[in-house]
Amino acid sequence: MSAAVAPRQMHPLLAAYLRNLSTHPLRTKSITTAVLQFFQEILASHLAGVPPPRVSKDAPFLVHLLARAQVSSKAFKMAAYGFFVSAPVSHTLINALQRVFAGKTGLAARVGMLLASQLVVAPIQIFSYLTCMAVINGAKSVDEVAKTVKAGFGKVLRITWMTAPAYTVFAQQFLPVETWVPFFTFMQFLTGTYFNIKIKKMRLEAERKDKDKEPKQE
Repeated sequence: MSAAVAPRQMHPLLAAYLRNLSTHPLRTKSITTAVLQFFQEILASHLAGVPPPRVSKDAPFLVHLLARAQVSSKAFKMAAYGFFVSAPVSHTLINALQRVFAGKTGLAARVGMLLASQLVVAPIQIFSYLTCMAVINGAKSVDEVAKTVKAGFGKVLRITWMTAPAYTVFAQQFLPVETWVPFFTFMQFLTGTYFNIKIKKMRLEAERKDKDKEPKQE
């Protein structure tokens, strides 16, 4: 007689997170996304080589320390974007997608859901992301926002189409179902950080070109 296999015990923190996700889905997603967006902005600023925000020499030591760590107003704006825009938009779109494919199983349903996710959900998410990123990074007019969206939309969508199906299939094949939500959240954090870095570098390059065009004072 073979020995019974003990069920895998879930980590208490993961169990608590999933309980909150089940009972308060939007609130849990909003808080999670806000925290991740906050740290994403700080990490992307460091990796993109963004100069730290200037503070007064007379400012307290803590203010100087936070400036060196790239904890700026943009980080808090990104947290607000995560809480009020990114999480609610994603929550609404994913729920609508799940209702459309509710009760449908098999390969055709999986492929259909994946295609709908990439052709409908992803473009809406990317548009809202780039629009908010443009405003947060200093765009002051509709034209500047439109330029940011136009310059980044195709690139971000292509990368999303390459990465999202890959990590979705990976999760379906190798990860237990209860770990899918934190895994997808982590992958979105990585890709979001990459996009943020690209946008910051684009803005830095544009600022350098503008400075080069300015007439030099003799």
